[in-house]
Amino acid sequence: MATVADKATLVLRSGRVRTPSSPSGFAEAVAVEGDRIVAVGTDDEIAERTGPATRVIDLGGRLAIPAFGDAHIHAISAGVERMRCDLTGFKSRAEYLERIAAYAAGLPADAWVLGGGWSMEAFPGGVPVAADLDATAGGRPVFLPNRDHHSAWVSTAAMERAGLDASVADPPDGRVERDASGRPTGALHDGAMDFVQRVVPLATQAELAAGLRLAQAHLHSLGITHWQDAIVGDAGELGMRDTYTTYRQAAAEGWLTARVVGALWWRRDRGLEQITDLLSRREAASDGPFRARAVKMMLDGVCETFTAAMSRAYVGDAGSGGHRGSLFIDEEVVAAAVPALDEQGFQVHFHAIGDRAVTTALDALERIPVARRGAGRHHLAHLQFIAPPDLDRFAPLGAIANFQPLWACHEPQMDELTIPFVGEERSGWQYSIASLVRRNARVAFGSDWPVSSPDPIQEIHVAVNRMLSVRLGRPGRPETQDPFRPGEALSVTDAVDAFTAGVAYVNGDEELLGAVTPGRRADIAVLDQDLYTIPPGEIGDTSVALTVAGGAVVHGDA
Repeated sequence: MATVADKATLVLRSGRVRTPSSPSGFAEAVAVEGDRIVAVGTDDEIAERTGPATRVIDLGGRLAIPAFGDAHIHAISAGVERMRCDLTGFKSRAEYLERIAAYAAGLPADAWVLGGGWSMEAFPGGVPVAADLDATAGGRPVFLPNRDHHSAWVSTAAMERAGLDASVADPPDGRVERDASGRPTGALHDGAMDFVQRVVPLATQAELAAGLRLAQAHLHSLGITHWQDAIVGDAGELGMRDTYTTYRQAAAEGWLTARVVGALWWRRDRGLEQITDLLSRREAASDGPFRARAVKMMLDGVCETFTAAMSRAYVGDAGSGGHRGSLFIDEEVVAAAVPALDEQGFQVHFHAIGDRAVTTALDALERIPVARRGAGRHHLAHLQFIAPPDLDRFAPLGAIANFQPLWACHEPQMDELTIPFVGEERSGWQYSIASLVRRNARVAFGSDWPVSSPDPIQEIHVAVNRMLSVRLGRPGRPETQDPFRPGEALSVTDAVDAFTAGVAYVNGDEELLGAVTPGRRADIAVLDQDLYTIPPGEIGDTSVALTVAGGAVVHGDA
């Protein structure tokens, strides 16, 4: 019998607890002392650990699983964006303009309109124009990234402040939309966004902290307690504010209740000499709830703007002249930097969407000595297009496949702005998640929020069904009945594992997170439906009822 000193601080009872500690894979109850799980078993067994000071929560038969993680997210920028002119959730040009007008009306006459989240499919050819913003925002400067943050919608006033006109050439890593005379029309892609972004007022430290608080609360409400922030550092090319200090401050002040790994930004305008600076930053954030132990290398853009690096040209006008996108970092630099970073103990976090970018990343990983392959837990994020021969390279190289499964479905951006420009063969290379699982490659899932919803339930729904959930889709429109590459669908178990144990492994926390078992940190998500027993088509109707992080209830209540 447990002594008074052994009494739990928190007990979850009368549930269906997913755990490797039970031969059946499930238990009834969990006991927590402080921030650690100390016992998993039947209600009667755990009752022995209950004392007068124990908080007991009856789960009422609900499913309890390890809390979700997110292997690729931009939490602070997402939080700040939600505080501004947030266009997520709206779907049409008219809705966007109405929202922008309402937001701008509350600003001083010369203030910037900032925010973002619009979808390309709302505009002809995926391209909005400055003229709409000029009237709607009352002549104010406007800078609004789209939902994937690879394009920006800007007003004439914004371009004037930046000195962007017909005389300014496109950068190597981006493109300016122009009229027949060469004048910019108000849409900027990838590196071209910096023409305007560099004159936009930076978020203050107070705004960044408020953004992190908002983001953390939202992520906890979705059952997420650990993540990897995919850009922490001076991402000057993207005009993003460095959030390194914000995370360190939150950790020092004790209100960072999540565990976070920061991926330090690899600047495209510098070479291997920047590793010294990266080492210094890692040393200053090497322990605790925030650790800066990864390095982000953004190899290409996105298919919708034809900036994803492909091995063959795009189809139609997009591929005229043999256009196939470009690598944002020279192959020679990638080939030299990756082994150097690995030797220093850094994890490399690649952005790779086009098949050429994926091949480039794998080629660089092949330069790591065989004895060290896999030790660095290097991971490739997005992986929209993987050439068939490269599927067999992931497992031998120890490369982790970091997918954003919400994108693996038919929706306007896929059907109108991707498939027509890559052709039938390459369309069949997209989001080959199950193919990598079958090849024993490690898989982890992330959201890329604010690019898309951070809700793991919705992402699991797509991973399992290869179709969007009604809850995520457009009101009044039914879920599509046409799954996208259904042969790449995962089992519920594999999909949940990718969002739990998979993320824990990426972040080096597999002994701490990713399973409900004694000795692990008490990070648990309680769901209002049992994902393992309901029909797969109902996964998207599930919600998180309770989230526990480090033994504390951070969302929901008994």
